[in-house]
Formats: sequence, structure tokens, C-alpha cells
Amino acid sequence: MLAVTRLRGDDLLGEARAALSALAARPGFVRGRVGRSLDDAAAWVLATEWEGVGAYRRALSSFDVKAAATGLFVRAEDEVSTYDVVFSADASAGAGAGAGAGGAGTPR
Repeated sequence: MLAVTRLRGDDLLGEARAALSALAARPGFVRGRVGRSLDDAAAWVLATEWEGVGAYRRALSSFDVKAAATGLFVRAEDEVSTYDVVFSADASAGAGAGAGAGGAGTPR
């Protein structure tokens, strides 16, 4: 399960690191990244991957995550942010992997 939260703010790196660290300590966390737009310095993204939506929702309800991430999440865009992974590919799958390319991607 993917959680993709788009954020707006001038310098969110410190807050995003704290939020990601708190999320990473929760059961079911797989990986996470913080990104900043190359075209708009005020546009950020916090992208995390979870074993399932239940793990993600339980993580959000934990005190440590609330304490570390609430200030960041108030800057989140009001939009859908959770997605079920239905297909994936990575560099080790070789060239041409991906949806519709006939490559060695992984359907879910």
C-alpha cells in the first residue's frame, strides 16, 4: 500500500524527517521518501509504503506519529493519498519492464 502526501511549505525538510522517522518506527512500515519539487520549491511529497492499509492507519493513530507529524500534515493538500499497489517494476527487472511493456514487472 502506498501513501503519497503532497505538501506545501517553504522549508519542510526538518518536519518531514521527523515525521518519516516516527512513521518508520511503526509496525508494517516498508520504506519512505521525502521529495521536493524541482520546479516549485514550496511543493513537497512524503511517500511511504506499508504492508497494508491497516498498518498505515494504525501508525497515524499512534501518539509518537501524531506528535511528530501533525505540524507537517496540516500543510497537506486535501486530496486522495492512499493507493493499493496493483503493479510494480524496478531496475532489476530489466529494460522495458512496466505496465503494458511486456516486461518482467510484478502484478499484485
